[in-house]
Amino acid sequence: MAISRYRTATGAGTLVALLLVLIGGSPMFVRWANSSTDANTAGGWFMRQFAWPAWSFDEDQSVQNAFAAVLKAILVVFFTALFLMLLTGSQLASVRGGISQLLAGWAAFIFAAALAGLISAFVFAGPTVLNAFQQAGGGAVYGLFVGWLVGAAALGGRRP
Repeated sequence: MAISRYRTATGAGTLVALLLVLIGGSPMFVRWANSSTDANTAGGWFMRQFAWPAWSFDEDQSVQNAFAAVLKAILVVFFTALFLMLLTGSQLASVRGGISQLLAGWAAFIFAAALAGLISAFVFAGPTVLNAFQQAGGGAVYGLFVGWLVGAAALGGRRP
């Protein structure tokens, strides 16, 4: 296929991360996941993981918390692009389409989500170190169970 020859691992992985954040974190999906799934089942728990970078412009929450939630979503995509560029560019310069690209893309998303959660936790109202650690842990879990999609998108892409 001619298109895959021009696709970079960073670009493909970042696009998938953006779609995951836009769709999975959208108020409509978050509302659906919370009302239509059971958190005590594996399927329900998994579907709720997609909603971790929940962003909204809800008038019921403070402006500071709304900004922090949007910042978290933006940082997930930004850090995914950054880590994909660093991991797939230098580490996988000679490897193309191997399991290494899958793992590098997956790891990039785990690190990106954890770091985004950690940083954005200090913007929420009443920030604490414990909350920052919990947000980073939530981001790492999100990246672990959802990040394989970013890793799969990075497969076969050329280095940046």
